Amino acid sequence: MLNPIESFLTNDRLMVLDGALATELERRGANLNDALWSAKLLIEQPDLIRAVHADYFAAGADVATTASYQATFEAFTRRGMSHTQAADLMRLSVTLACEARDAFWAEPANRVGRLRPLVAASVGPYGAMLADGSEYRGHYGLGRTALADFHRERLQVLATSGADLLACETIPCLDEALAIADVLTEQGSIAAWISFSCKDGTHNVQGERLADCVAALEAYPHIIAIGVNCTAPEYVASLVEQAKAHTTKPVLAYPNSGEHYDAEGKVWSGACDEAAAYAEQAARWQAKGARMIGGCCRTGPDDIRAVRHMSAA
Repeated sequence: MLNPIESFLTNDRLMVLDGALATELERRGANLNDALWSAKLLIEQPDLIRAVHADYFAAGADVATTASYQATFEAFTRRGMSHTQAADLMRLSVTLACEARDAFWAEPANRVGRLRPLVAASVGPYGAMLADGSEYRGHYGLGRTALADFHRERLQVLATSGADLLACETIPCLDEALAIADVLTEQGSIAAWISFSCKDGTHNVQGERLADCVAALEAYPHIIAIGVNCTAPEYVASLVEQAKAHTTKPVLAYPNSGEHYDAEGKVWSGACDEAAAYAEQAARWQAKGARMIGGCCRTGPDDIRAVRHMSAA
């Protein structure tokens, strides 16, 4: 198994992740008030997805995270699509990111001081398929075996789609992380990162200590980085510090903008940080041990550009 992030992290370099996809698509006029969320545009506006990926690469991102977070067989079946059509749309999410990456890399000026960016196929949690905000609560009532069964075929499709690695993200609980790790071990073909959504500076959203979750994943070789995402920025420094103390794997952090999400109303409220302030926080996360930093919901290319400039300073 290749480790695609290894070359990015030599000499204590920071690997810059991309920012939000769905909320950036919304900012550009897309209506994602839908159970498929960003995956809706795989059907309706794939060119817009490709354009957002391109802008993140131009802003300095070393990786694009695909529009497959909410792309599941169950969700596409509810739309009347066949099994084959659903798998094709999952593969399309990777193709769009690869096309944006390859177009970016084809320009010689874009290669100066850069490594060829990666494409990470997004794997959302079971709760994302439910489309009711469960990924921000956990407590699904499903065991590890059932969760592995849910993830297995989708992981296989995405692992063979041309992506460099998988981004298993916004995971609310240890059981789901272990279920994904089990399936990755079975399939043995691709590396992945796992990132948890957390409710404070110590616990994931289900209430388990992040330190315990990180330690439990240490033995899985296909998990090549561990961290947090879609978490309030104010908690990230503490979470990174705890994760770093319990793993030898690179720690990653890509929180949301600091705004609050109402899962029932599907709206955001509160104020977001300016890009410069976001980069200042990112510098603190790096000082605590984060090796991979980007953004999640309500962050955008300006935030990623600021993180890139911070890392180069």
